[in-house]
Amino acid sequence: HGVIPLKLGGRTLPDSVFHNVMALFALWVFILVGTTLFLTLLGMDIVTAVSASFATLNNIGPGLGDVGPLDNYGWMPESAKLVLILCMLFGRLEVFTLLVLFFPSFWRE
Repeated sequence: HGVIPLKLGGRTLPDSVFHNVMALFALWVFILVGTTLFLTLLGMDIVTAVSASFATLNNIGPGLGDVGPLDNYGWMPESAKLVLILCMLFGRLEVFTLLVLFFPSFWRE
């Protein structure tokens, strides 16, 4: 029943660092699951939906299934392409950087 502080390089990290990292990870998982569910609702198989979500959110190149190295994203409906473009933005610019644009307090300062 002890409390063990999180240390990095011999220094104790504040709890806020841990909470921010966990929030970023939770948001990443939420976006990944949401994108995958949206793509499956459009009629894609689960392998294609998951790998397209991973490939765009993590900027890792070709996926599996119908978005593999021998195929492309051209056959997808525009709504799927729009969601995957947003995934690429979230993955490239980091989620918090893009979300801060939607908060009014950012524009007031």
